[in-house]
Amino acid sequence: MSWTRRIAVAGGALVLAGGLGWALWPMPAAVDFATVTRGDLRVTVSAEGITRVREPYSVTAPIAGIVERSPVAVGDAVVRGETVLAVIRPAAPALMDARSRAQAEAAVREAEAALALAETNLRGALSAVSRAQGELQRARALRASGTISQHALEEVETAFTEASQALAAARQERDLQQAVLGRTRVQLMEPGGDEGVTSAVRLFAPISGTVLSVEDPSSRLVAAGAPLLALGDLGDLDLETDLLSTDAVRVAEGAPALIERWGGAGQLDAVVRRIEPAAFTRVSALGIEEQRVRLRLDFTTPPEARPGLGDRYRVFVRVVVWEGADLLLVPQAALFRVEGGWAVFRALDGRAVQTPVAIGQQAEGMAEVLGGLDEGEAVILYPAATLRDGAAVGARAD
Repeated sequence: MSWTRRIAVAGGALVLAGGLGWALWPMPAAVDFATVTRGDLRVTVSAEGITRVREPYSVTAPIAGIVERSPVAVGDAVVRGETVLAVIRPAAPALMDARSRAQAEAAVREAEAALALAETNLRGALSAVSRAQGELQRARALRASGTISQHALEEVETAFTEASQALAAARQERDLQQAVLGRTRVQLMEPGGDEGVTSAVRLFAPISGTVLSVEDPSSRLVAAGAPLLALGDLGDLDLETDLLSTDAVRVAEGAPALIERWGGAGQLDAVVRRIEPAAFTRVSALGIEEQRVRLRLDFTTPPEARPGLGDRYRVFVRVVVWEGADLLLVPQAALFRVEGGWAVFRALDGRAVQTPVAIGQQAEGMAEVLGGLDEGEAVILYPAATLRDGAAVGARAD
């Protein structure tokens, strides 16, 4: 074999060996990188909530009667002491059956007879007083001339006093029987009259605000205390939400809150005003009984910054339970568990270096780094289960 042929064969073997070596050489794992940075972190607990008018007013009927058709509708603005909310007039008398009417008519006749008797007695009492007064005048004249004794005069005066008292009693009896007759005649009144028009009661708005609800706009018979409508000031809203009891114990009164998904632009601010001391049981959509705690929150965002928000609107509430500023942060996607602790893969000189880290609070996709990393270091996101300490890594192609 000539030298030329030998050189060609040797060269081909070297090329083949190099190709095989390159093919079998381990390639760097394609990964995503992130940088350890400094920033603020806020830990929240979230739940749906509803808005409520802070001080709603329920307007009720002060008397039983017929309320006329509502002069106001839901959404109407009302002015305190000026806007008429409802007009209530006395109910018409009920229809009577034949037996009840006969009894009422008999009662009227009885009252008329009693009144006639009282008037007769009154006329007799007037006559008795007139006679007693004449006797008294004569007795006084006779006493002045010495014809009768003082004792006889006193007896005449006593008779006059008794007659006057009998007259007063007769007048009172006449007045009593007149009242009884009037009461019995009222029982015969027919429904449909206009007796209650002049005595209608008008209810004026107790506050300036908006009509939130009307129980029934139609004219109807109502009992005393029956609800008619509800009023409220839409500029004075608060919030109500409920949290799992395990989350509620992490919340303190006065904690800030963020209101999102309320329908307008941006987010609104609020503060926790009250945490109810007793929980209640609610069954979740999965059929699990949960112990939940109600929270009441106040808006700190002014009304003009939340236009259109009304009573019982649904919102999403995030209550802040912890927050910190200028913290060392690492993405949660870089963390994984190792022997009960946390670790990350740092990217160092093209190699993955497994590094244990101390982690504090976690929220919003970030974790607080308490130790093990420095600002600016690169870490690997979503490390694969096959990635090992010291493995070659490279940036994933876009």
